[in-house]
Amino acid sequence: MHLEKIPFVGPLLAAGADDAVFDILLLLGPLVIVLITILGRTSLTVLLAVAYTSVFVGYIAYKSMATTESKT
Repeated sequence: MHLEKIPFVGPLLAAGADDAVFDILLLLGPLVIVLITILGRTSLTVLLAVAYTSVFVGYIAYKSMATTESKT
């Protein structure tokens, strides 16, 4: 099954920035929030939130650096 064929996900991917990692991170965000809501605030969910946020910010910084270096 392709992600583009899933209802609601296909249009989101079509409107995205043609970056699979960024699209996956954007789609995982709400799932992380729902998981934290269901499980409550535990050390595991806090670690999950910190990990998700770190990966997201790190990837944005990496892409920013890669784009800046390719222009120079």
